[in-house]
Amino acid sequence: MASINLIAWDNGRGLTHDILLFEKALRDLGHDVTVTRTPQRAHGLPWRAWGARLAMRARWLMGKGPFRHDLGLTIEHVHPGYLAMSRRNAFIPHPEWLSRRDRRSLHRFDTVLCKTDSARDAFQAMGLATAQIGFISTDCRREGVPRDRAFLHLAGGSRMKGTERLLEVWRRHPEWPTLHVYQSPSVAATDRPPAAPNLDHQVTFLSDIEDIRRLQNAHRFHLCLSEAEGWGHYIVEAMSCGAVVLATDGAPMNELITDEHGMRVAAHENGTLNAATLWQFDEEALEACVERIVKMSDAEVEALGTAARTWYDTNQAGFPQRLGRAIDDLLR
Repeated sequence: MASINLIAWDNGRGLTHDILLFEKALRDLGHDVTVTRTPQRAHGLPWRAWGARLAMRARWLMGKGPFRHDLGLTIEHVHPGYLAMSRRNAFIPHPEWLSRRDRRSLHRFDTVLCKTDSARDAFQAMGLATAQIGFISTDCRREGVPRDRAFLHLAGGSRMKGTERLLEVWRRHPEWPTLHVYQSPSVAATDRPPAAPNLDHQVTFLSDIEDIRRLQNAHRFHLCLSEAEGWGHYIVEAMSCGAVVLATDGAPMNELITDEHGMRVAAHENGTLNAATLWQFDEEALEACVERIVKMSDAEVEALGTAARTWYDTNQAGFPQRLGRAIDDLLR
């Protein structure tokens, strides 16, 4: 059993979700886990980090904790003031959010633990030691929810899910089935045109998680047209429900979705964001994919959804071994 310090900004959204998933996975592996919640950015003098180090030293003097943790795991942004609390340190990045400030401290990590192949390739190109661990996502399947051959796009509060272009494409096709879009008021366009008869665009904040789970399970088809992803929880969560996912054919989204258990929508590179490549889906390719899905038999749709759930189960089962092996290699 190792003493592991999990270091991250608890933002009440995606990072909070990651903290909980990593904490549970590490505890299930038998490790003693401390969660150190940091400021959003490492600005100015690291007073909070110094306080955490003093508190750790006090616990050690009282015989209530280790002098140093065996391993520090930092998620998304580097907080240098906390690194001295651990004998070894590893960084778990989201390439699209890697800032210049983060880059300056990468040499202080013993390795970079990557969720995707594309992240591993990016950090290897920087001359850093890496290990690919993948990740996991919450099982969102709910038995007994009636399923319709309708389309769902959970845009949430993200500006990087291709939402506006998706809406434009759907407006051009009144013959298509209904597309249900849920988008936060904080990112929705204020001058959007009137909704089409087959376009249900809800600008709202979904606060009840079971409402979200019902939507995820009630829709056969999920449109996940991300420009970039650190992992892609909403893609993997859709697969956990046995949905057929249409995803951008660019890394890392196309590492999660293949034609064996979903549908890739052709895309082209559209610049970069920090250490990530941005992808823009091709509108004609999306039209072709939707036309193909509309013509699929129920049996074909069911087979793709079953294959998606199988991929989800296999990925979930393999993550503890990958994570455990990476930690063992770090601490040996």
